[in-house]
Amino acid sequence: MRNIPSLKTYRDFQEVYSARRSYANRYLILYKKEVDDPEKTARIGISVSKKVGNSIIRHRITRLIRESYRLNRDKMKEGSDIIVVARPEARDLGFKEIEEAYLHLLKKQELLNV
Repeated sequence: MRNIPSLKTYRDFQEVYSARRSYANRYLILYKKEVDDPEKTARIGISVSKKVGNSIIRHRITRLIRESYRLNRDKMKEGSDIIVVARPEARDLGFKEIEEAYLHLLKKQELLNV
C-alpha cells in the first residue's frame, strides 16, 4: 500500500482550520486551505471523534474516507490541503455512501476536475 500524503501535526490541522473554508453535508464536514504552491500534492487529514463510536467504528470510518480519497485523488485539483471530519450519522454507512458524501463535498468546494 502506497503512502497517502496526509496532515500529521497539530500545527498542520490548525492551519487548515484557521482558513475557515468549510462545507458540510449530513455525514461529513470538509475544511479546505489553499497551498502556496499550486503544483503541490493535496494532503488529507481525517478526524473521527468518540461521538461517532468506539475505536473499531472510528477506524472503519477512517479507512473508508481514506479509500475514497485514494480512489478519487486523480479527479482532484492540486494545491489544497483538506480535512474531513466524520459526523455521528456516518457511523453505519457503507463505502458507497461515504464516497458519495465525500465527492459531494469536493464538488461544493470546487476541488473536482470536471
